Amino acid sequence: MSLLKKATDFKAFLARAWALALPYFQSEEKWKARGLLASIVALNLAFVYTLVLFNEWNRFFYDALQEKNYPVFIEQLVRYTVLAFIYIIIAVYRFYLTQHLEMGWRAWMTRHTLQRWLDHQVYYHLELTRYTALSPEQSPDNPDQRIQEDLKLFTTATVNLSMGLLNAVVTFISFVGILWTLSGEFSFSWNGSDFAIPGFMLWVALLYCAVGTVLTHYVGRRLIPLNYEQQRREADFRHHLVRVREYSEAIALDRGETVEYKQLDLRFGHVLSNYVKLIDAQKRLTMFTASFSQASTVFPFIVAAPRFFSGAIQLGTLMQIASAFNRVQDSLSWFIDNYDSLAAWRATTDRLTHFEAAIRKAQQTEPLQHSAAAHGLQASALNVDLPTGGRLLADTALQVQPGDSILLSGPSGSGKSTLFRALAGIWPLATGRVALPASSMFIPQRPYFPNAPLRDALAYPDPAEQYDDEALKQALREALLPQLADQLDVTDAWSQKLSGGEQQRLALARVFLKKPSWVFADEATSALDEQAEASLYVKLMAMVKAGNGAIISIAHRHSVASYHSHTWTLEKRSDETVALFELKQA
Repeated sequence: MSLLKKATDFKAFLARAWALALPYFQSEEKWKARGLLASIVALNLAFVYTLVLFNEWNRFFYDALQEKNYPVFIEQLVRYTVLAFIYIIIAVYRFYLTQHLEMGWRAWMTRHTLQRWLDHQVYYHLELTRYTALSPEQSPDNPDQRIQEDLKLFTTATVNLSMGLLNAVVTFISFVGILWTLSGEFSFSWNGSDFAIPGFMLWVALLYCAVGTVLTHYVGRRLIPLNYEQQRREADFRHHLVRVREYSEAIALDRGETVEYKQLDLRFGHVLSNYVKLIDAQKRLTMFTASFSQASTVFPFIVAAPRFFSGAIQLGTLMQIASAFNRVQDSLSWFIDNYDSLAAWRATTDRLTHFEAAIRKAQQTEPLQHSAAAHGLQASALNVDLPTGGRLLADTALQVQPGDSILLSGPSGSGKSTLFRALAGIWPLATGRVALPASSMFIPQRPYFPNAPLRDALAYPDPAEQYDDEALKQALREALLPQLADQLDVTDAWSQKLSGGEQQRLALARVFLKKPSWVFADEATSALDEQAEASLYVKLMAMVKAGNGAIISIAHRHSVASYHSHTWTLEKRSDETVALFELKQA
């Protein structure tokens, strides 16, 4: 890769990092954020100033030792005590305020990202496109890790690295003049001519660190892609662990422990294999940086020793030169010392910018015109595509009037549930116009229940406080769950505790609680026996009739058809699209 290409890529990366960092300092918390940042910058400047004072103290203290001047020795000890106290206060409050800035920044970014991830079903759209033919840029993996872990790493690393860089710049500016003044000239003869290099120690420090920086980048450049890959593999391993927990009953019934162990071990093996490469890369970098650091400890003494032994400078000046050299060298070695952290920060930033780009793209995907209708369901020019790129429905018109009851039938995989998602307005790969009555409710194949008190699971997503206890209990009784009526305040993992049939009845209890006029039921009674199914459908039909609404169901059982006046049938054509036929129920 050419130097120009690397510079362009680095500039683009800094622009992405800046775009991630800036919104917090322009948000509703901007004055608090800016105040904390200004205080931390001021403390960092004060911290560097104490280092300058310590450098000056070196000269007086070691000169007093060399001259055996006891009064000056005691005076410098007192001065050191005062400086040390100030140094400690600055260090403590610099740490304290930095932690508060990191915490506030992370909290704001987490809430901001969560809101955008949840708005407009972005979370659903991203998961939908993850394993499809769409480009990887549109389908970031493991959003849970990016929100929980990457945001924390980004805010912490950005604050620490930026303040470290500020310290390095200010330290260099503060000590470069001191080193220039103290190092004097280096005189030598060559080819019959005399030469003198002013500020020799400064030029040595610059050359020493320039060589070290170039070599550090050469040795550690593999850390950036390896850190990125490590985060991805760790998240993939954790994601599969969560899936085992979520589907623990199904795995246990299938005796799938051996298979799951192999899958988990395979993913953990991927984690370890990349980690070994990461360790090797870090070992090479550590070997170089440790050698560089150790050499820098004695290097200034070696260079300045001739002047000391010749009597040109005293011990105090030698120690001050060594201290100033080390400060300049430390500031110029900031890139070397932080290369590993910079690599991890860049990997984290790349993951977050990828995630941000995917969120923005998902937010912009609203081709389906979805609106509220005063009466009935109206759909026109409806096109529904599949994630694989194929087309399910083409230029389809639908109309349902109050009082209708529609059964949507067709073979498995024909697209019945996808059509429901399009009607609900959550399917991102649909165009056309859909007008839906405001009092509508969709019952999915797999209902969701939060791990919360039963009253919250029943009222979800409404606050449970909207309904009194009697209304909640009555809904449970209507859904044939009278045994749960006295457990409204019990907190449990209801998706795991309840059987499949009980979960479907609890989902129907929500419907009876909220009493929508229009109901869209996707296999809502497939796990129930025919007697329970008949009882619940009679209640559903009575509810929608009382509300002057309608019901549209997806079901495979022939017995369900008797509760519907019309049937819509989806059938595949030769071109792999689906035709929708309407049949009048006898």
